[in-house]
Amino acid sequence: MIPKETVDKILETARIEEVVEDFVSLKKRGTSLIGLCPFHNEKTPSFHVSVNKGIYKCFGCGKGGNSAQFIMEHEKYTYPEALKYLASKYNIEIEETIPSQEQQEADNRRESLYVVSARAARFFKDTLWDTEEGRSIGLEYFRERGFRDDIIKKFELGYSPEAWDVFTRKALAEGFNQEALEATGLSIKSDNGKVYDRFRARALFPIHGFTGRVIGFGGRTLKTDKKTPKYLNSPESAIYHKSSVLYGLFFARKAIRDLDNCYLVEGYADVLSLQQGGIENVVASSGTSLTAEQVRLIGRFTKNITILYDGDEAGVKASLRGLDMILEEGLNVKVVQFPEGHDPDSYIRKTGSADFKLYLEKTQKDFILFKTSVLLSTAANDPIRKAEVIRDVVESIAKIPDSIKASIFIRECSSMMQIEERILISELNKLRLKGTKRSPVSQPAESPPPKAQEELAGQLAEAVKDTDEPQEREVVRLLLLYGNKLATWEETNVYIAPYMIANLSDVTFEEASCSLIIEEYRKAIENGKLPVEEDFTRSTVSSISQLAISLLTSPYELSDNWYAKRKIYVKSEAENLKHTILEGLFHLKKKKVDRLLLSIMEKLQHETDEANQELIMQKYLAAKEMEKWISKYLGSVIVK
Repeated sequence: MIPKETVDKILETARIEEVVEDFVSLKKRGTSLIGLCPFHNEKTPSFHVSVNKGIYKCFGCGKGGNSAQFIMEHEKYTYPEALKYLASKYNIEIEETIPSQEQQEADNRRESLYVVSARAARFFKDTLWDTEEGRSIGLEYFRERGFRDDIIKKFELGYSPEAWDVFTRKALAEGFNQEALEATGLSIKSDNGKVYDRFRARALFPIHGFTGRVIGFGGRTLKTDKKTPKYLNSPESAIYHKSSVLYGLFFARKAIRDLDNCYLVEGYADVLSLQQGGIENVVASSGTSLTAEQVRLIGRFTKNITILYDGDEAGVKASLRGLDMILEEGLNVKVVQFPEGHDPDSYIRKTGSADFKLYLEKTQKDFILFKTSVLLSTAANDPIRKAEVIRDVVESIAKIPDSIKASIFIRECSSMMQIEERILISELNKLRLKGTKRSPVSQPAESPPPKAQEELAGQLAEAVKDTDEPQEREVVRLLLLYGNKLATWEETNVYIAPYMIANLSDVTFEEASCSLIIEEYRKAIENGKLPVEEDFTRSTVSSISQLAISLLTSPYELSDNWYAKRKIYVKSEAENLKHTILEGLFHLKKKKVDRLLLSIMEKLQHETDEANQELIMQKYLAAKEMEKWISKYLGSVIVK
C-alpha cells in the first residue's frame, strides 16, 4: 500500500498536460489544451485538458479525470499501478511493501503478463550479450545487418537459444506462473503436456507499449530451413493486440509530434535502420496489414503520414486499396517508393543518411496522385480498365472528409486521367450520396403516429418535470468553484461553502453523486475544514470524481474578441457572486417547492376526510407562500 503522503506528492507533482502529451498531441485553445480523444474514435477534437485544474475531460465520450485516472483508463492499470507509473516518470521514490501470498494470488492477471514479458526481454538481451551462442549467432546477425550497438541496446534486441526449453525452465524455476508464460505465447504446451520455448534460435525484437513496457515479441529465424517461418510474432493476449500496436512508436512519438510527420514502414529492420540514420519519427506495422486503430494511434500525434514502400510494384498495387482508411480518418498521406529491389532498410544502407533524406524529400508524392499514376500505368490504352481506374480513384477521393482537399484532387486527377472535371465531380457526388443513404446513422426512424407523439411528448415533459438534477448539479458546481472564496455580503465575512451548506439544511439532494459531495462538504465544515476542488477531482470514489470533473470543465469559453474587436464587455458570473450563488440556491429551492406542491395536490385529490383535507390545505398554503417569496426574489434580481 502506498502511503497517503506519497500519493499526494505524486498527484501534486504530476502535471496533467505532460502526462497526457505522452499519448496525445495537444494544441492550445483559449485556456485549455485540446486534442483527439484516445478513448473513442473522433475526427474533430473534443478532448480538453485543463492545466490549472489538473484534469482532462472528453466532451465526446464523457471520460474525465486527473493524471492517475488518465493512466488507469489508457493503460488499463490499477490505481496503484498508475501511481507507480507517475512516480517513475517524476523520479518519486515509493516505499514498496512485500506483498503477502494472498495479495500475490489476487494480483491482476494483466500485471503478471507484463512482468513475465519484461523478464523474457531481459533474458533474451542477456543471452545476446553474455553467452557464446548469443554473441556468435544473434549479435553477429545484428551487426551484419549494420546495426550499431547503441541501437541494439536502445531497442533491447535479444536472442533466444536453440535449446527447446531454456527460458521456460528458468522462468518456472524463478516462480513465474506457467499460465502466464502460455498466455503471453512465450511458452507453448504440446499435446503430450511438454512445455517448450516459442522463439527458439531466433533474433528477438521486443515490442513496447505506449508506456515503454514490453507487451510482445517478434522473432526472426536465423536458420536456412525453408519450412521454418521467417518471422514469428507473439499471439494475441490481454496486453498485446497487434491491430492496435505500432512497432517503434514508444521511441518515435516525441519526434513525430515535433516534426509533425510520421514515416510508416513495414518491418522491424526498417525502423532500426532509419532510427540509426537519425530519422526518429518512424514506426512499423510489423508486417501486418495496416488497421484503422493503428492509423488513429498516429493521428494522436500528427495529421501527416508518409508511407515508405518497398520497390516491389506488385506489392504496392496490392496495398493501395487498404490505405483509404487513412483518408477517412482525415489524415494527409504521402508516398515514397524505392527503386526496384530496395526497401527502406537496404536503401539507407546503400545511400547513407544524408542522401536518403534527400531522396524522401524529392520523390514523395501525395497518395491520391501516386495511386492515380500507378493504376493508370497498368491500364495502358484499355478503355475498360481505365474506367475502373477512374472509379477506384474517385472512391478514394470520396473518403476525404475535407471538401476543399477533395476538390483540389478532383482537378489534378482530371488532368492526369484526361477526363472532364465535371464528370469526376458527378461521380464523386453519386458515391457520397450512395454512402449517405447506406449509413444507418442518416436513416431516420419511422415516425410514430400523432397520438403516440403526443403521449411521448407528455412522458418526456413529465420526466423533465420530475427531476431536480439540473438544479442540484448547478448548486454543486457553484460549491466546487467558489466554495473556498469569501462571501462579502449581508454585513458578514464568511466563506461561501459554509454559507451555502447552511442554506441547504432543509434541502434533500436526490441525485446520489450530488448528495455524496454535499455530505462531504457538511462533514468537512463540521470538522473546521474547507474542501477544495482537488478533494473531489482526486476522489477515489469514481462517481464523485467524475461528477466534479464534468461540472468543472466546459467545451466553451467566451472569446476575447467580444471586447478586443467589438468593445462588448460581458460580465462573468464570478463578478457578481451574490447574485450567482443566491440564484443557484433559489432555483433549486423553487424546484423542490414545486415538487412539494404537486405531491400535496395529489394527496388532496385523494383525501376524503374533511379534517385531513384541512391539514393538507394548510400545508399547501404554507408551501404556496414559500413559492411566492422565492419567485418574487428570482423575478426581481437585478445584476449589478
